[in-house]
Amino acid sequence: MRTDGRSLNETRKVKITRDFTKYAKGSILIETGETKVIVTASVDEKVPPFKKDSGTGWITAEYSMLPSATAERNSRDIQKLKLNGRSAEIQRLIGRCIRAGFDMDKIGERTIQIDCDVIQADGGTRTASITGAFVATVIAIAKLMDEGLIKENPVKSQIAAVSLGKVGGEIMTDLCYEEDCRADVDMNLILDGDENIVEIQGAAEHGTYKKAELDALFELGAASIRKLFEAQRAVMTENELSLLK
Repeated sequence: MRTDGRSLNETRKVKITRDFTKYAKGSILIETGETKVIVTASVDEKVPPFKKDSGTGWITAEYSMLPSATAERNSRDIQKLKLNGRSAEIQRLIGRCIRAGFDMDKIGERTIQIDCDVIQADGGTRTASITGAFVATVIAIAKLMDEGLIKENPVKSQIAAVSLGKVGGEIMTDLCYEEDCRADVDMNLILDGDENIVEIQGAAEHGTYKKAELDALFELGAASIRKLFEAQRAVMTENELSLLK
């Protein structure tokens, strides 16, 4: 039996609340068990210098964890005068994964800025951020299309992510913090709507793991992500759903 009573192949309850904030083009609160992340998608009518005059757009992300998101208070990055290394790695991951779901040429020369702010952490904050970021971005895209700022549908595929692991010899999905801390193998799996791999982050924390275990982790992760795709679609309007291919 797992820490919270789930079966090995059971994800935590997922709740996505849309339009969670007032001013962002797209915003949601995603809750996966006790992990809670506010995700917003804002639009800037300019692009980074390397994209200037290209006619194509850009999607980028920032990630942070509020000081009170964990049992022991974390210091804000600003106090260190530099971005925390973990935060930098995670926000690059979020940006890469979300860009895989959209056609930059069809977005036009503008930037969609995703902000992921963890207000409560219990494992899987980066995967929840990715899953939520896709929804927030689709909401923003739909509004830009309604306003005539984007002419062609830029959505290529759904994107969602889940954490996986081998804990106490057992392969399991959607690890909470206590399970993640004890994991012999720790993995984050990101797939598109056709179950093509966007990214895999998988490491043996203690020793090694076998190809058969990697295959088992992938199959369990794919099944979990199918459920996340359903949760994403469940909060979208008919107009937003029409953008999904």
